[in-house]
Amino acid sequence: MQESPAFWYDVPIIYLALKKADTIRNIIGLDKSKKYATLSHFFDNNGRYKLAPYLQEAYSTQSPTAIQKEFREADQRVNLLYSAIEGSSLRIFPVPDDENNKWISSQEYKTGNYKIQDSLYGNFINTGFKAYLYLLNKDKSSGNFAESDKLLEAIKQTQNKFGSAVMISDDKINAEVLYNKYDIFKKLFSWYMYAGTLMFILIIIQIFKSKSKAIDVSVKVFRYIILVLFVLHTAGLITRWYVSGHVPWSDAYESMIYVAWATMLFGLVFGRKSDLTLASTAFVTSMILMIAHWNWMDPAIANLQPVLDSYWLMIHVSIIVASYGPFTLGMILGLVSLLLMVFTNKDNRVKMKLNIKELTIINEMSLTVGLVMLTIGNFLGGMWANESWGRYWGWDPKETWALISIMVYAFVIHMRLVPGLRGRFGFNFASIVAYSSIIFTYFGVNFYLSGLHSYQSGQQIASINIIIISVVIIALIGFIAYRKYVKFYRK
Repeated sequence: MQESPAFWYDVPIIYLALKKADTIRNIIGLDKSKKYATLSHFFDNNGRYKLAPYLQEAYSTQSPTAIQKEFREADQRVNLLYSAIEGSSLRIFPVPDDENNKWISSQEYKTGNYKIQDSLYGNFINTGFKAYLYLLNKDKSSGNFAESDKLLEAIKQTQNKFGSAVMISDDKINAEVLYNKYDIFKKLFSWYMYAGTLMFILIIIQIFKSKSKAIDVSVKVFRYIILVLFVLHTAGLITRWYVSGHVPWSDAYESMIYVAWATMLFGLVFGRKSDLTLASTAFVTSMILMIAHWNWMDPAIANLQPVLDSYWLMIHVSIIVASYGPFTLGMILGLVSLLLMVFTNKDNRVKMKLNIKELTIINEMSLTVGLVMLTIGNFLGGMWANESWGRYWGWDPKETWALISIMVYAFVIHMRLVPGLRGRFGFNFASIVAYSSIIFTYFGVNFYLSGLHSYQSGQQIASINIIIISVVIIALIGFIAYRKYVKFYRK
């Protein structure tokens, strides 16, 4: 971009979501079928910024509408590209003795806002990068990059000399390069899905047909494959932790991949002797990772928000978010139990009953662990709230919905003590319905409501249609499963 800045004005690189950003397309004159706009699209012949009249209103509200959010995102992408082309974002020169360890670009130095006492270093900031581009272009023709590499090394030496306090180590840079190169979490989505789905199919064949040594061996192989995938998942989280310098559950994307990890962890723990549990968990883990990579999630490694820069992030958030793992496991086990009921007939009733009993026991163990973790996490959240805001409880939406979730799951776990609510169907169906409280505690509060925990308020991510479809599907499965349960299992 710095070698040929004019070229990048006409490269379609600025993403605009299809259908959602049609208003912006009309303003900049872009065809509605195009997903990417050029920088030149956003400026008229007189150099005026076409989005300017709409930005003041978009940025002035705390709860932007969908189109205002699109204006914000488009403006941020335009500014990011523009600053990269003009060079202001290339801050590779540290300011000596700056109390904030400020680094600047050659472009910023030219504005005259920074006075460098060392005139030799000041001249290097002014001309060093231009000289590098010149030598790079020259070395390209010869194929020998010794001269340009020498100047790069000189830039690095000045960084170590004047900016060592915040200089990133080569090991951390190499780790981030590898992390971005392999993009392990995006790959794990499909790997978990293939392993979980194929293993689940083999187990269903085992249930409906007689035992087969080949299937037994295949299922055992998939157990080890899922274990290896979990090790890779863990390694990815550790690498992200190392690169970012903070625990990897500080934003929406990180918490999703952490919930996926916690779900798989409890699936391995509770599924040691239940292949059906392990296969189901691998599949739902893949679904969580898929959601994490939808376009409204930002996978970028970023600095912590100031309010999260606390040791309580590791203690409180790790426990309360990890509790979503066993709750997710309970939801998928409940769903699988209902599906087994749906496919029950008089020939496989004994096998189905045995598997449903096994899954229900594991489901109850999982929900119990999740409830304990959520309760402890909520208590620790009160400790953090007192330290940060001077009170333990303030009926903030996140606090309130965490309490609601505790009450909901406490009821589900104690259903067996209520005569009219006993039974495996009721418990498994309730474990599915109860998960809606967790979904709203996580997504609803973060994206829909306003509060101290609503860091992404206004970014509505699901329509009412999705909710209605989900409710109808669960109700239909529950209705059919209940009829089979009454017919084959109720005494």
